[in-house]
Amino acid sequence: MAIREIRIVPDPVLRTPCDEIREITPAVRRLVDDLLETVNDPGRAGLSANQIGVSLRAFSYNIDGKIGYILNPVLEETRGEQYGDEGCLSVPGLWYKTRRADYARVRGIDLNGKEIVLEGSGLMGRMLQHETDHLDGHVYLDRLEKAERRAALKYMREHAAK
Repeated sequence: MAIREIRIVPDPVLRTPCDEIREITPAVRRLVDDLLETVNDPGRAGLSANQIGVSLRAFSYNIDGKIGYILNPVLEETRGEQYGDEGCLSVPGLWYKTRRADYARVRGIDLNGKEIVLEGSGLMGRMLQHETDHLDGHVYLDRLEKAERRAALKYMREHAAK
């Protein structure tokens, strides 16, 4: 197990859709261990595999003291609406109000190939959508209103040069 370095925008791995996990190998087991250890830090709600440089469909989460993971998650259902602050480990220091569904449900598998369903509202719903977006090659900045997205990108350009 290892705490892995977080990839930061504009790293291309963050914009590349992740591959489905077809076989549970020792490398996939190590990936899950690293995801769980890396997300186990105060203030971290979720972490996708591509955020640590691995283009496989997996993420870990740390919500209300519950830490877990899911492989090959598929966003099945969303409903309702929330509009609140959202941040991202791959976009450090920036928090913007982001529109998301309030409730979300994802379906995937565990390391034994057994089906898992994760669902929730509020922060859990936001995290499920945020992490599946990552696995599809999107970051939360893509969901911002046009003016906020422009301001965020400008901030990132200005601070990357320093």
